[in-house]
Amino acid sequence: MYSRDLKDIFLYSATKYPVVTLTGPRQSGKTTLVRNLFAEKKYITLEDLDNRSFAEQDPRGFLNMYKNGLIIDEVQHVPSLFSYIQSHVDRAHIMGEFILTGSQHFLLTERISQSLAGRSAILQLLPCTIKELGITSESELYSILWKGFYPAVYDREINPTLFYKSYLNTYVERDVRTLSAIKDLSKFRTFLYMCAGRIGQLVNMTSLGNDCGIDQETVKAWLSILESSYILFLLKPHHQNFNKRLTKQPKLYFYDTGLAAYLLNIEDPNALKFHFSRGALFENYIATELIKKRFNQGMDHNLYFWRDHHGHEVDFIKTNGSTLVPIEVKSSETLSSTLFDGLNYWQKLADVERGYLVYGGIDCQIRSHQTVVPWFDVGTL
Repeated sequence: MYSRDLKDIFLYSATKYPVVTLTGPRQSGKTTLVRNLFAEKKYITLEDLDNRSFAEQDPRGFLNMYKNGLIIDEVQHVPSLFSYIQSHVDRAHIMGEFILTGSQHFLLTERISQSLAGRSAILQLLPCTIKELGITSESELYSILWKGFYPAVYDREINPTLFYKSYLNTYVERDVRTLSAIKDLSKFRTFLYMCAGRIGQLVNMTSLGNDCGIDQETVKAWLSILESSYILFLLKPHHQNFNKRLTKQPKLYFYDTGLAAYLLNIEDPNALKFHFSRGALFENYIATELIKKRFNQGMDHNLYFWRDHHGHEVDFIKTNGSTLVPIEVKSSETLSSTLFDGLNYWQKLADVERGYLVYGGIDCQIRSHQTVVPWFDVGTL
């Protein structure tokens, strides 16, 4: 089992809240983490139909069965249980009594805001970071992007193509059917493939809908479903305009490059090296590493992008309070002066002294106004 960076804030939260809720994609390691951190608590999964029926039919009896606290996995399957947990923790006043997990973020946060507001910390666990996997400069970049970061791919040495095919069939489509009554699953699969081909691009609802044969409202609904299931996310533009007209559209990224590579029909790392999506997947990897770092500290992500109507762009803007940190991403393994053009333009507009360039090479450089960061050191940003 990998040591997960989230564990410190998780254990701390269990001393401050009667309930700690952990969300994240299926197979990201949620169950392994909570059972390891809270081995003294009984573990129950509501994927089990017998447990689910008990919790639905007799929620008080279900909760009273376990006197030393309880881990409830996939708790979103029994929405009515949240109100009974609220009544229980209000009487007991025991910190860390209930550990809840689930793979459908919007559903969980909605239930918590309705019944457990102020009683539950909410944390998010994404697939592993490169640090958690022990990846260093000795690792092969394109193999890592192709494999993705789900723990099972490494723990069980599963062929990534087999893993993501099963993942898509077993989890994604099942969760999608739970969240929405999608009748034409073949169109939904096409939609997924089309999204993978648009990584790092501005979301054009009309174009995406036309390519899939669906209307814009369906595009919005399906994107929301995929966000809720931790398949993809939409990155918002940074609002500071410096008297420039800015794009208002978000950019699209997947939570894991391995799943995206599978949807792009990339069957081995060598094919990825020469694939048209190589740069997009590398950019996607940097985005998720930056987001994972924030989530593992118990915070929301602070990542945006900047682009004006003349095509000037910085891949990512990280906000640290009132401080803006520009980050440009290039998959090239060789440095050249043109790689810094976007940073130079933005830094002059924003009057920001230092920017960062993350690239596919292995050398770190401290330049006058930019720091060059190799791909395996992105966790230092």
